[in-house]
Amino acid sequence: MTGIRYGTVFMGTMMFMRILAAAAIVVAYSSGAAAADLGVIDPSALSSGLSRWTILDARPPGEWKAARIPGARSFSWENYTRTDANGVEYRMLPPQQMAGALGAMGINEKTPVVVYGDADTSWGGEGWDIWVLSRLGHKGPIRLLKGGIQAWRAQRLPLASGAENTLPRKERYQVNLNPSIDITAAEIERRRGSLTIVDVRSTLEWIKGRIPGATRIPWDQFHTGKDRRPLSPGELRKLLAKHGIASTRPVVYYCAGGIRSAYTWLVHELANLPGAINYEGGMADWKKNGPK
Repeated sequence: MTGIRYGTVFMGTMMFMRILAAAAIVVAYSSGAAAADLGVIDPSALSSGLSRWTILDARPPGEWKAARIPGARSFSWENYTRTDANGVEYRMLPPQQMAGALGAMGINEKTPVVVYGDADTSWGGEGWDIWVLSRLGHKGPIRLLKGGIQAWRAQRLPLASGAENTLPRKERYQVNLNPSIDITAAEIERRRGSLTIVDVRSTLEWIKGRIPGATRIPWDQFHTGKDRRPLSPGELRKLLAKHGIASTRPVVYYCAGGIRSAYTWLVHELANLPGAINYEGGMADWKKNGPK
């Protein structure tokens, strides 16, 4: 991603193919996917009900291996993105492959899932995880761990480390794609008069080039406190109003390649404000496919 070193892709092709072969895949396509059941969960509530949830760790694989919530599966964007046919990096793997990977982790479309990160080394990857599940049409509840791994640690709750030796029971994940939370460069151009566009990148990235008409609000302004918890609905409304953004109009968030902007999309969704869209392709896609 332009101006940012996001990390190294850790999953090799052969490893991924083994995962796909191990899980059954069911994919359907529909424009009528319902909105995902999103919310937050406190560390204490998760700790007392661990067996009811499948937990996904959105941090880099090395962070997951060093210390994680017991039973958590590594689900970092570093392992599940690709360069697409147009040369745009960090695109979500095709739905069939994502379905296979989730099924291999024991997740089907109705599985209750908790996602956590640290809003730091994850680059907001916890938002990307939840955006991906929502994009795939996940029907089960999806919860963000409030305060992330740092809040879990602050409550002195148990941690695990090292390789994961317990293999989950394989599941079939049926995809019902939700197209409403992603957008293309052509759609942005066509709907420009009805959209608010928010650039969540750094100042340097902004200076080097941006989508015309965008307003810049850095992604790290969407969390607060030492635990880097997501802004409350009131805090988000105040932040948007400060930048002259009406909460009644659809908002398209973008960054370099859809990771940080997925976090801001999630904060918007958790605030129950209408019309949040994550431009997954981001500035990389705009440079290739935007108007010349």
